Amino acid sequence: QVQLAESGGGVVQAGGSLRLSCANSGRTVGTYAMGWFRQAPGEDRDFVAAISGDATVTYYTDSVKGRFTISRDNAKNSLYLQMNSLNSEDTAGYYCALRTDICAGCVYSVETDYNYWGQGTQVTVSS
Repeated sequence: QVQLAESGGGVVQAGGSLRLSCANSGRTVGTYAMGWFRQAPGEDRDFVAAISGDATVTYYTDSVKGRFTISRDNAKNSLYLQMNSLNSEDTAGYYCALRTDICAGCVYSVETDYNYWGQGTQVTVSS
């Protein structure tokens, strides 16, 4: 089974940086596609970034391109999101997700494509 837990959120000033982590403490067979989503207060949960199981493919929503970097360390069963040049519109709860499929080089940006989710970590950008 998969057990995901996010960490690294907090309060930062506009223009600052944060690095989010997502640890999988459960058991999996091989590696799987993973992604980050975020949900601002009173709004829907939106796609942020995705990475393939073999880490050869990444994909980002337009609003974070050039500012955010998704990466993974499969030896540590961990997913990361490096966030730079943060602004107030980045304020949200951030969630990591995992899709259990067999396509090592595939990425997914639709919420319903993912099977497992973490509990979320809050990012607040002050201005």
